[in-house]
Amino acid sequence: MQKTFNDVLYLESGRMISPVTIAYETYGKLSSKKNNAILLCHALTGSARVAGTKDNPGWWEPMVGAGKAFDTDRYFVICSNILGSCYGTTGPSSIDPYTGEPYALRFPVITVKDMVVLQKRLIEYLGIERLYCVAGSSLGGMQALSWAVTFPEMTARMIAISTARNITPMAIAFNTVARYAITKDPFFCDGNYYGKTPPNNGLAIGRMAGHITYLSDAAFNRKFGRRYATFEGIYDFNGFFEVENYLRYNGYKFTDRFDANSYLYLLKAMDIFDIEYGYSSFEAAMARITAKALFITFTSDTLFPEYQTADLVNMMKKINNPPVWARVESDYGHDSFLLEFDKQTEHIREFLG
Repeated sequence: MQKTFNDVLYLESGRMISPVTIAYETYGKLSSKKNNAILLCHALTGSARVAGTKDNPGWWEPMVGAGKAFDTDRYFVICSNILGSCYGTTGPSSIDPYTGEPYALRFPVITVKDMVVLQKRLIEYLGIERLYCVAGSSLGGMQALSWAVTFPEMTARMIAISTARNITPMAIAFNTVARYAITKDPFFCDGNYYGKTPPNNGLAIGRMAGHITYLSDAAFNRKFGRRYATFEGIYDFNGFFEVENYLRYNGYKFTDRFDANSYLYLLKAMDIFDIEYGYSSFEAAMARITAKALFITFTSDTLFPEYQTADLVNMMKKINNPPVWARVESDYGHDSFLLEFDKQTEHIREFLG
């Protein structure tokens, strides 16, 4: 489903967009009191399809449905595609109504808060005054955190998984490699590649850089070791390790489904996110949270290391709103939130009550 808002969406940058379309899907039934709505926020390259069918599953299929962590027999679950993406919500590949051409790099830089402000419009359009819970992982966790700070009166509960108040310099460094790979691709054409050959090599290499951060050292060793994927030998450039094959396959597979400009914009939004921006301090921002909070972290996550969640947890304790912190043992790295379903379900069910 899609909803188009014709009034102006004002952005943190001072720029604006109009009209703006948001794509979304819903699961379950909204109660007569409209008090059972849960908003799920997807990660970097996700979509509104959080659950689906056997042939077309969603990105968090084992977590959403009847009897699952987000039980659609009890809750009305909403998931929207984020601003700047390419799965139905307005982004750089959308048509600029003033030129009749895709926005490309004329699209304004957007922030996590901008994504949340657009989501709020959707929630109000659905007739919901207060969300039972906002939940998300990674970039989705940033959105959940931003919801709790920006719209505390609408956020009763928050679940933030594998996230942080801002990303580390190491994470920015990997995102920088991805940006350079895309923008230096000879087919990038300053972002004006629509209707032409897209910068697939650059996008694939950029995604490869991302995949390196999603796994842990233990996961790389368990999945690939130093095994070869080809018959060519170690002294032949046509010979490559299984881990190389994994990166190459996933990098180029990604180009079939995602827009390079959207990837640039969403990486930028992650880089500049800082929950205290616009407030006098980190404490002042976090003091706005009235929601009950659950944080879930994974011991091997090096992209969003646990010490970052410790900062959030300790600050919430300081402001007398102590959260629940579930530390999950896993060696899957940052990808754990897409793999450790049973462990997350246990904590989420208990938290949602």
